[in-house]
Amino acid sequence: MIRQLIVLLLITLLGSRAFGSSKGQNSADGFDAAAIERYYTSIQIQQGDSLWSIACKYKENSGLTVEQYIRELKNINGLKEDTIHSGHYLTVMYVTSDQLP
Repeated sequence: MIRQLIVLLLITLLGSRAFGSSKGQNSADGFDAAAIERYYTSIQIQQGDSLWSIACKYKENSGLTVEQYIRELKNINGLKEDTIHSGHYLTVMYVTSDQLP
């Protein structure tokens, strides 16, 4: 019984080590979430703003491309389309430079 328990424990440890070592390397967001901490704030959309211009401003240090950041913006704000309107509010994600290695 104890021998079976030890074998099971070793298999579990080896499996978690094998799968854990690749964690974050192929992140769908394009960056290792464990390496940086995301912050969120709400901004008021100004005349002339677009998801592209907002992404260019706030994606800095995130490791995301503009396209990935726009997908993230749409996801966290529940947007189905790329259209935004001045005067409305948008939640944006940002990363501070003091988190960089």
